[in-house]
Amino acid sequence: MKLATQYLGLRLDSPFVPGASPLDEDLDVVLRLEDAGASAIVMHSLFEEDIRRAADTTDRYLERLLRLRRRVRIPVIASLNGTTAAGWLQYATLLQRAGADALELNFYHVATDLEEAAATVERRVVDIVAVLKESVRLPLAVKLSPFYSALPHLASQLERIGADGLVLFNRFYQPDIDPERRQPSMELRYSDSSELLLRLRWIAILSGRVQVSLAVTGGVHTPVDAVKAVLAGAHVVQMVSALMLDGPGKLAAIRAGFERWGDEHGFDSVGEMRGAANLSRCANAAAFERGNYQQVLRSRGADFSWSGH
Repeated sequence: MKLATQYLGLRLDSPFVPGASPLDEDLDVVLRLEDAGASAIVMHSLFEEDIRRAADTTDRYLERLLRLRRRVRIPVIASLNGTTAAGWLQYATLLQRAGADALELNFYHVATDLEEAAATVERRVVDIVAVLKESVRLPLAVKLSPFYSALPHLASQLERIGADGLVLFNRFYQPDIDPERRQPSMELRYSDSSELLLRLRWIAILSGRVQVSLAVTGGVHTPVDAVKAVLAGAHVVQMVSALMLDGPGKLAAIRAGFERWGDEHGFDSVGEMRGAANLSRCANAAAFERGNYQQVLRSRGADFSWSGH
């Protein structure tokens, strides 16, 4: 099966891309990921808050970007997480000058203001992307959270103003509560395959209805996970937790297993596989809407029985 795919206007050798993470901080690891079959790499996010705390943050990020561009043959996608309109524009321009092949816009906003309407939250995203499309030439991928109230409408708006791709979804690292200190408790939890389900649903809903590139990020840990993502409609499968846990060899194993599955099931290319189970092509399209909710609850009720009587 031919693995080549198009993403953000870039021709990639396969759909497998290490997502934004600290993996790019070690050049040797990046080279091993390239050898394992990574077709591009997304750098960790440049956070505007970090820039305000340490003046050399931007310089160090740009130096790492330049070093990667010199040493690897695959595209290097920078990632930016801004907090102000001026910051988004300033640092996007710097990343373009440093030679990034594309830019992933990492939107991570927790709406806590009682007076801020949902439409205002979405408008902020659209306005920032619109300004960046007018100001930089880089292909732009918009990384979203799953918490927007009308995600398909937002996706359509982003496509209309020229966004080149959508990345679904940003993982919100939820704080726990320490009951003794009565304070938030922060702990990093890696993803597992169960997190893929939310991504599959929305990729399948958007696939074929918007023309931008679609990337899945979160929950890909096995070859079958990657197969499901592409069948739902993903152009690219981003991996982070699996690589953080098991190293570059995990990417090679998943890529090989993905290719083997495609061969065994008669697919000639990733393009032929892509979207074969999306909303518009699925015989049970209701499963992506309310039908799945109703059916699962009913089947669980029918199977339920008390033991110990």
